[in-house]
Amino acid sequence: MEHSEKAAELFLSGYNCAQSVAVAFCDVTGQDESFTARLAAPFGGGMGRMREVCGAVCGMFMVLGALYGYDDPCKKDGKKQLYTDVQSLADRFRAEAGSIICREILKDPASDPNPSARTAEYYRKRPCARMVMLASRLLDEFIGAHPI
Repeated sequence: MEHSEKAAELFLSGYNCAQSVAVAFCDVTGQDESFTARLAAPFGGGMGRMREVCGAVCGMFMVLGALYGYDDPCKKDGKKQLYTDVQSLADRFRAEAGSIICREILKDPASDPNPSARTAEYYRKRPCARMVMLASRLLDEFIGAHPI
């Protein structure tokens, strides 16, 4: 199964957008799925349903960091390269989705902390499954162009 399909399947099973992207790539990152789901959990709904940066984008960046991040704070080249890659992926996501901001993608929904019921109507109205697929496809393209 492709990562984009896996991410959509995870989202449709109840995971939030950030979890869906991050967990879909556990086969590549080598991370434990349960740990990854917990780590990504706060980033759903544009960071805790504050409707800021799209959770799919956050999940994409989490995978990017797991694969290409730096762990030596003194290596400025590593930081610069990662931030360059983050900005490039954000630009590509924005070009296809229109924004990287959750409230803009969802057309300004409420930002209360109460999770929405996952009903057929919820899935029909929300573009989130498409957003996790987009983020996953962009990640796959990036990884293909930048072998680990």
